[in-house]
Amino acid sequence: MVETIQWTDGGVVMIDQTKLPRVEAFVTCNTYLEMADAIQTMVIRGAPAIGVAAAMGVALGVLKASPSTLDAEFETICATLAATRPTAVNLFWAIDRMKKLYATLRGQSIETIREAMVTEAQLIYREDIAINMAMGAHGAPLVPDGKTVLTHCNAGALATAGFGTALGVIRAAVNSGKKIDVFADETRPFLQGARLTVWELQQDNIPVTLITDNMAGHFLKSGRIGCVVVGADRIAGNGDVANKVGTYGVAVLAKENGVPFYVAAPISTLDLTLTSGDQIPIEERPSTEVTEVFGVPVAPEHTAVQNPAFDVTPNRYVAGIITEKGVAYAPYEISLPALAAKE
Repeated sequence: MVETIQWTDGGVVMIDQTKLPRVEAFVTCNTYLEMADAIQTMVIRGAPAIGVAAAMGVALGVLKASPSTLDAEFETICATLAATRPTAVNLFWAIDRMKKLYATLRGQSIETIREAMVTEAQLIYREDIAINMAMGAHGAPLVPDGKTVLTHCNAGALATAGFGTALGVIRAAVNSGKKIDVFADETRPFLQGARLTVWELQQDNIPVTLITDNMAGHFLKSGRIGCVVVGADRIAGNGDVANKVGTYGVAVLAKENGVPFYVAAPISTLDLTLTSGDQIPIEERPSTEVTEVFGVPVAPEHTAVQNPAFDVTPNRYVAGIITEKGVAYAPYEISLPALAAKE
């Protein structure tokens, strides 16, 4: 399993996902500002992974903060990390968890506070791996044996602390003995499917075939695809799902061709404060991600560009939402809160 991010005595070490698959390089963050930059530039990406990274970033910030100005610095640390990417709710969930812990530590020694923050960040890391494995156990029975699974973007170990959400379901299905293979959409414009999902599945010797995004409809119509499994960056209370841009189109094509479309995401990805996906903020990424490929221009100069990083799939296209506490089915307004409240 890929080691996405690790807390070490020398700093937080993460694999640089902007350089995969050609170069397996690692980045070490020693300050919260370095962590914020790593999240913003997508050295680390994927909703659960950036939640873990944010928690570790808060801990790094507290380790370096001055005891005399700790309260003010803590607010700056959290605000800086929260400003990195607006869509993935796991980022804000992790920062809020660190804030709540910090509030209970006021008045204690700086050594006690620092130790508690580091311990909490490491706990969030370990919990994420356990959550992904539980999600895989719940999702594996939904994957048809002897068929192909289509996925979009990268929702694997690289997008989490380990094991993965959508790819965790696929890994669990393979581990249960099912004979399946995977079709991975390339996922323009950042190519997470081509660069990351294919590479990651190859490491586990899971058969994977790369297709361009506009081939998904062709293969969904063919009868070869048994189900679609994707991750999520935020899920509204009604089951609308924000995920990497292009997911909505895959969901519509899956519905048209009678292929079940599943979303795998931890409870921390739910945003039950939102009544629909229309309220989810959508990040706009730099235009060069569209006009260039690996720094090589592919469009005329001065081309106008729109580059939303995510789209929202309405709940009517979602066959089920796989979480660590079980699978939610429509009506999601009832099933999601019930799962979230489940011990």
